[in-house]
Amino acid sequence: MGAAFAWPSGKRGAVSLTFDDARPSQVDRGLSILDAHGVKATFYVSPRNVERRLAGWRQAVASGHEIGNHTLTHPCSGNFPFARANALEDYTLERMETELLGANAECERLLGVRPVTFAYPCGQSFVGRGEGLRSYVPLVARHFLVGRGAFSEIHNDPAFTDLAQATGLDGDGKSLEQLKAMVDAALAAGGWLILFGHEVGDGGRQTTLAPALDALCRYCKDPATGAWIDTVAAVGRYVKQKRQS
Repeated sequence: MGAAFAWPSGKRGAVSLTFDDARPSQVDRGLSILDAHGVKATFYVSPRNVERRLAGWRQAVASGHEIGNHTLTHPCSGNFPFARANALEDYTLERMETELLGANAECERLLGVRPVTFAYPCGQSFVGRGEGLRSYVPLVARHFLVGRGAFSEIHNDPAFTDLAQATGLDGDGKSLEQLKAMVDAALAAGGWLILFGHEVGDGGRQTTLAPALDALCRYCKDPATGAWIDTVAAVGRYVKQKRQS
């Protein structure tokens, strides 16, 4: 997979670290870890959460991290109780486009940046139900360089992957050994691993373990590892340009 794809500076493959929802622990714990290693991550933010910790998120932007679109209101399947009143099954493509563009406008208003990549809430990419169900992947392709999925099973083959639905692997709750195995598998194949997480801390639900994140950053920045670790936008832009050349 991707063996013929030429990464910059002789790197073996690429890694992008992403975090969803603008959880407070991302600025409280995550940023200091990332910045200590010079790692730039991508944060797929919920604007309401950004407003609650605006100074921290503006610092993230100033430090060179990417701010990505994650919709205005995080719609998911109504099978999730938290999403029943905002269920994808009740959405239309027009309503979803309003969500996407509205979130872009809010990110620009709050942080002065207009997102160029997107992450599907709950990893789900449909609106409607039954014979009326539609994919909103084409909307994401129209408005963004990359759309990141979630709970995927394999890294991206840069020569083949659909950038509008790039795979994303769950980094929450994983040990350093588990994370390194995911990185090593991607590098061995010349691939692009996109990890996603939520909280950053010492344990608990939907939490990327802070010690493991720290050690993973060190591992990926080690020249001997051969990884290019950068934002989704940076890697996505390179992949798109390389495929067009």
